[in-house]
Amino acid sequence: MIQSAATDNANTEGAESASTENSLNETSLTLKLLLPTKVLLEEQVTKVVAEAQNGSFCLLPNHVDFVAALVPGILTFTQQDMQKGSQESDHNNAKEQAKEQYVAVDIGTLIKHGNQVLVSVFNAVRGDDLEQLHHLVKEHFILLDEQQRITRSALARLEAGVMRNLIQLEKQRYG
Repeated sequence: MIQSAATDNANTEGAESASTENSLNETSLTLKLLLPTKVLLEEQVTKVVAEAQNGSFCLLPNHVDFVAALVPGILTFTQQDMQKGSQESDHNNAKEQAKEQYVAVDIGTLIKHGNQVLVSVFNAVRGDDLEQLHHLVKEHFILLDEQQRITRSALARLEAGVMRNLIQLEKQRYG
């Protein structure tokens, strides 16, 4: 009898924690943004807005599974601050606690499966607001342009060197 009561109590506690986890999973998404060399972010969010080749879209918890080819643009996600307190208090302050975040993304792919949203892009820059993001993107692309200019210059020197060597070989061979 004592063992049965303990088992019932353990089952009830397990069901409550599973119910809490399911409730959290039903009201949030796990957003993971991947770059070729690192994970840029992995966070619990309540909404994701992005732009695909066929237009803009919004993902919410329990949305149908989805795949999209992303175009360069702004990915917006709403991050819900999890603060302890009464449910009524949390419900009334939900709008105050929601925090919108921005990520400028390059071309890539978005996959939504269950409550997981996986975004894989070539380049991305995260900012707290659109003005800051604009400056970060501008700096990032200036840096990329400079790196590309240096790379093109090095490639041109290599091509010129190969051509000189081929001309010298041709002169040696045919006199």
